[in-house]
Amino acid sequence: MTAAAASSFSISTPSLTYDLHCTELEATLGLGLYAVGFGIVPLVTSSFSEEIGRRPVYIFSSVVFTLTQIMVALAPNIGTVLAGRALGGIFGSTGASLVGGSVADIWQPQERGLPMTLFAFTSLFSIGLGSVIGGVIQSSLGWRWVQWIHIMFSFFFIILVALVMSETRASIILIQIARSQRKLTGNNAHRAKAEIDRESLWSLIKTSCSRPLYFLLTEPIVQSFSIWCGFVWGVVYCFLESITPIFQTTYGFNVQQTGYVYITLCIGATIGFFANLYQDKLYRRHFARKEQEARLYLVCVAALCLPIGMFIFAWTASPKIHWIAPIVGLSVFMSGVMVIFQVTFLYLADCYNTYASSAQAGQSLFRNSMALVFPLFTQQMFVTLTYKWALTLFAILALVMAPTPFVLFFYGSRIRARSIASRNILATDVQAQHSHTSSSSSASRPGMDKV
Repeated sequence: MTAAAASSFSISTPSLTYDLHCTELEATLGLGLYAVGFGIVPLVTSSFSEEIGRRPVYIFSSVVFTLTQIMVALAPNIGTVLAGRALGGIFGSTGASLVGGSVADIWQPQERGLPMTLFAFTSLFSIGLGSVIGGVIQSSLGWRWVQWIHIMFSFFFIILVALVMSETRASIILIQIARSQRKLTGNNAHRAKAEIDRESLWSLIKTSCSRPLYFLLTEPIVQSFSIWCGFVWGVVYCFLESITPIFQTTYGFNVQQTGYVYITLCIGATIGFFANLYQDKLYRRHFARKEQEARLYLVCVAALCLPIGMFIFAWTASPKIHWIAPIVGLSVFMSGVMVIFQVTFLYLADCYNTYASSAQAGQSLFRNSMALVFPLFTQQMFVTLTYKWALTLFAILALVMAPTPFVLFFYGSRIRARSIASRNILATDVQAQHSHTSSSSSASRPGMDKV
């Protein structure tokens, strides 16, 4: 839903600029501000959810996100639109930043492949679907109705979350059980460890902001994925901005026809979805030998798909070449993005376990900051270099960065062995496993419960 809100806004900007008498750059800024909200706020919400629970953060963010969409739909000027988009990104970021932690809460590492694949698939598929539906709606009803349709779906989502979703964070569940026991027995001695060790509000906010930055600034794995994914995500937003003018000027497409071009993003996401299912099989087959790096088999292939798809798109978008050719390039590109997007969440969740949300928040900050920065200079690049050579430059940069997953695949275990955070998390997991084993052994021996 939040992904669709990004792309549907992009395709409806021509109608918005005409209605609100604003410039194309101002309208483009609405796309970038939405993305930067996805990067900054998870610094607070990720660690905050690790302390107060996932469910309250999901519900509160969903409600406020819906209110920001109402703000945009009723906006009398571009300033209100930009404010609403920035706030929408802030409160819409919850799903993307917390999903890694939520999945780590519920599933063991070998079980996380399918749920994370479904999340990545729906996110990227929605980018394409939002543009298709947005193109149809705004061509007949205008850009404001694009927002009202989003609002209707958002209200349904709020009801669904409130009725169906339960808490997943283990420490919060134990706190809830302890409270229930105190209420039932009247014995205040029933307290969860997380209650005893609970931090003050200021300390909690300080931890929430500093922990993701710590991972981003000190962890090589987070840094490498952040730089690579930041570039990829910036290019995705550039493509969202370039598809409309390229197909309208090169092939004479109208707004609705241009919206249908975004189906290629859905096709790419679908191809990536099935690739990720196969990657999950490879992970289970090779985990004993490769450990966490068993997640990286197909992302190495995806690293090559990115520049290939970008080169195809750049060099075939011409009146002399049928429009199906650049669409093939877009599909290849998006299939690679899908694999990278999913593997990033899974690999970081495996490496950082209970602190997966914080690691994801650090990565998300850099990635979404690039989504703000790239669209601000790409229009000038397209004018100066032409679409062909600007996109070729991006393809060359993608080719230069392609070795990133290969380095992690072959040397990731050594990098993690030198990481302070990874060593501490591993020691905690081993200690917890040892305690669980000791407790099980004690429970199985007669009379030990009385010692």
